[in-house]
Amino acid sequence: MEDVTIREATLADLDILLGFEKDIISTERPFDPTLKEGHIHYYDIAWMIGAPHVEVAVAESEQQIIGSGYARIEDSKIYLKHQRHAFLGFMFVKPSYRGKGINKKIIDFLARWALSQNVSELKLEVYNDNLPAVNAYEKQGFSKLLVQMRMEVK
Repeated sequence: MEDVTIREATLADLDILLGFEKDIISTERPFDPTLKEGHIHYYDIAWMIGAPHVEVAVAESEQQIIGSGYARIEDSKIYLKHQRHAFLGFMFVKPSYRGKGINKKIIDFLARWALSQNVSELKLEVYNDNLPAVNAYEKQGFSKLLVQMRMEVK
């Protein structure tokens, strides 16, 4: 496989990243009946790129962006051992590059950034029924902690 580099995203990457967001939402719609119909956004990517407590990363191969992710520093609940954690999201790798360790490289980059911010706890959310994603994160060392449940009342 060609070399893959991970770098901080810039506003010049915005159009590609908006496309990734669209692909993520498309992939997740079958797992989440609560998502609105039509065009939606999960993220304010332009704002995140400039925010000091967020690191948006992109993976590049042959001068083409092939993946993304972010880490956002958040305050933790007061009863936890850690005061802050880095919440990971916007994790995406183009389908033709999946299974090649690129997501791990993105997470490693974001983990190093979190450590540079004196944060050593990483968290993320993944749909329980999205088994390929669950398995990929478990392979990287994440473990299930809590299951969020929902119910529509009529």
